[in-house]
Amino acid sequence: MFQPFLQHLEQELFRRFELRSRPILPELEFQVSQRGKNPAMIESWCYECPQLRKIRYTYINAGETAQIFNSVIYPSHNYDLPLLGIDFLAFGKKKILVVLDFQPLFREPEYLEKYIEPMREIRDKYNELAQDLPMKFYDANQYFSPYLLFAKTDAETVVSRLFPAYQEYIQLYWQMLEKAEPATEPEAIERIVKAQKDYDRYSAERDPASGLFSSYFGHEWSEKFLHEFLFEDAVPVAVRT
Repeated sequence: MFQPFLQHLEQELFRRFELRSRPILPELEFQVSQRGKNPAMIESWCYECPQLRKIRYTYINAGETAQIFNSVIYPSHNYDLPLLGIDFLAFGKKKILVVLDFQPLFREPEYLEKYIEPMREIRDKYNELAQDLPMKFYDANQYFSPYLLFAKTDAETVVSRLFPAYQEYIQLYWQMLEKAEPATEPEAIERIVKAQKDYDRYSAERDPASGLFSSYFGHEWSEKFLHEFLFEDAVPVAVRT
């Protein structure tokens, strides 16, 4: 269901940036599960370029049972842009949840005005994809913007409305990146480094996908995937002091 979204992102990335592969452990890059009734396959990709320090995306294909596309793009540490977060999940054709956002690293009014307010026009255009759903696992006021797309929807809407909205959000993100002025002061760069690390720690603790990964690929693999690929700047519980 979400393969066209992955392909569009890849085409945009390779057309616009000089990408270098970031290494992924082989067992995390590709895995097949035979647990349960339906086999599941998970595949991940990771790149970097001068403007973007980590571009990761993952696709889970469990046939009609589950189709999941997840991606986070981290700007380089001298850019204070939000992270681009994508999470599309389909469990059958009727249970579909979509999340798309510029995830702010800071909450100051001038920051939100600069990086978040430009999203409003697109969000308003696709208002049916901006449902007021409760967040079970996250604080909506932390790492989420007021103009995120967050909706329960159907397969037809994924094609007719979500895909063009997705293209517009990505286009806006590239435009912001082109205009962004890189930070040069060590204090400003360190603040961005800390904010991105805090995001990884927060996300690793709360990400509900860990349960899904465990059900398909086992708890040990899930923990490794969470802490060594998805949110590698998070500190695993076992090694905290």
